[in-house]
Amino acid sequence: MKRFTLFFKEHIPFLLFQGFLVLFILLLYWLDGFRNYNTAIYAIIISMLLTAGYLGSKFVMRRSFYTAITRKPHQMEDALIRHAQAPEHKQVTDFMRDLYKLYQNEVQTLYASQHRQLHFMNQWVHQMKTPISVIGLLLQDDDELDRNSLAEEMEKIRSGLDSVLVNARLETFERDMRIEQVALKGLVQEIVTEHKRLFIANGVFPIISIDETFEITTDIKWLKIVIGQFITNSVKYTFDEGKKVHLTAKCTDGGIHLSIRDEGVGIPSTDLNRVTKAFFTGSNGRLTGESTGMGLYIASEVCERLGHSLTIESEVGVGTTVTVLFENGKAGEKDDEKVDCETDGSDENL
Repeated sequence: MKRFTLFFKEHIPFLLFQGFLVLFILLLYWLDGFRNYNTAIYAIIISMLLTAGYLGSKFVMRRSFYTAITRKPHQMEDALIRHAQAPEHKQVTDFMRDLYKLYQNEVQTLYASQHRQLHFMNQWVHQMKTPISVIGLLLQDDDELDRNSLAEEMEKIRSGLDSVLVNARLETFERDMRIEQVALKGLVQEIVTEHKRLFIANGVFPIISIDETFEITTDIKWLKIVIGQFITNSVKYTFDEGKKVHLTAKCTDGGIHLSIRDEGVGIPSTDLNRVTKAFFTGSNGRLTGESTGMGLYIASEVCERLGHSLTIESEVGVGTTVTVLFENGKAGEKDDEKVDCETDGSDENL
């Protein structure tokens, strides 16, 4: 019944127009002197039959469309009308299909984001149980409290909390972004200083070789997170003391290339193409038991959103080199002369 009601309401203007048109034509004949009532009645009846026939055939052609839009939907697929006949309804059907695809993409994106957040939180909670347990054991010990061990476990908790906050802010990256120009060497030195305790604890030495005039345009806060992640990975997967982490930069026609090269265990070639995937830990992640598989994923996401190209090269037993390209980077001026963009910069051992 809803189909007929909807069809009738849709064609009320058409019926009114048809009635007005027939009466207007009869009025013209009346004014012209035509007085045959039987012919007028016959014309009205014929016009009504023709209109009814037209509307009836139109309803038959569109009944599937009216059936689809008047029944109660039970799932999103019910929005896809499969048997439209009229051109207008076919266009509506195509529009609904395109709209449904957009809806599906948004739902899949939201689901993936929620699944990633849930998975990450589950992993993080599981990993935080270890340092909390260690701190509990240290506090229960009757001997003098080992402050270094306590500080190490607290650093693990702090690092884990930072990872959770970074992962959460990644969802609102555009609102949390501030682009500005910064001296590359000073920024790298600041990040290395922030990770000084990590270098000392693992017996690894940073070596900075960056020209003081190199400048880049980026978001300082997010870039600190990216470089900090690269440094953490470099130190974490360098198991021998006395090894070095080289932070170098060079300026080419394509921009400034910042490279972080370690002398660690390296990444197997089978894992190299997947290390930036969310939650992928690979064979190296099993060596420490503390990998969430989110560090390089977050770093690659940030680099992509900032427009910085990221490449990773590695050789097992030799080390790994991570390179970030700043296409808008440039060499500034020093001693009133512009620095050659092909120089590798100065060496400095921190």
